Amino acid sequence: MIDGDEKSSIIRMFHVHHNYGAKRALIDITLDIAKNEYVFITGPSGAGKTTLLKLFYLAESVSEGQILIDGINLARIPHKRIPFLRRKFGIIFQDYKLIPSRTAFDNVALVLEAAGKKRRLIQKKVKSMLRLVGMEDRYNTLTPSLSGGEQQRVAVARAVVGDPKIILADEPTGSLDADSAGVIMDLLRGVHIRGATVIIATHDKDLIRKTGGRVLFLKQGRLEGSAFVEKQHDDAIF
Repeated sequence: MIDGDEKSSIIRMFHVHHNYGAKRALIDITLDIAKNEYVFITGPSGAGKTTLLKLFYLAESVSEGQILIDGINLARIPHKRIPFLRRKFGIIFQDYKLIPSRTAFDNVALVLEAAGKKRRLIQKKVKSMLRLVGMEDRYNTLTPSLSGGEQQRVAVARAVVGDPKIILADEPTGSLDADSAGVIMDLLRGVHIRGATVIIATHDKDLIRKTGGRVLFLKQGRLEGSAFVEKQHDDAIF
């Protein structure tokens, strides 16, 4: 029986497998991620990076094995409690997934509205968050009118506005220029400093070198190993 007594771990995986029909997407993954850790998941396209992130917030379910999130065994969570589990997460997608018919403000506010927060608090917190990501002059702009870098800044604001314990970022800089990518990574590092666990899926080795952190290596669905990369150092492991 797995009881989740590891106080320092916020994510624990035990012999996790995930299949898409006959295809084996993840194979026998066992790992711990500590509270307030900064982690990269890397590997080639098709290695299973996105699938792994999806398992954490129950966008996909394991085929075999168990996952504990902040002590909660995902195999035992009632369906009605899944929205509450997902409030532990802020999720940043490569393609932003903003609502095109809504403004930057509205896209960020939706997180707090779904959590039942009062309108006055929503107004204050959303404006503060958009100011933090440098979007204070674009509150009322519809998201299709924003550049890619601006949309990703809004996506970061949306991910962190609810003060989640865990940030999941799936190729968050994949479609951005170097300057915009740098801004996004600085924002994620700031969220980490304030206490969140940050998990970034990326195939960009240069991004990992410039940032530093623990790196998990996936290949063909298997966890091949891990290493700690100092900022701007240890690139020989690649």
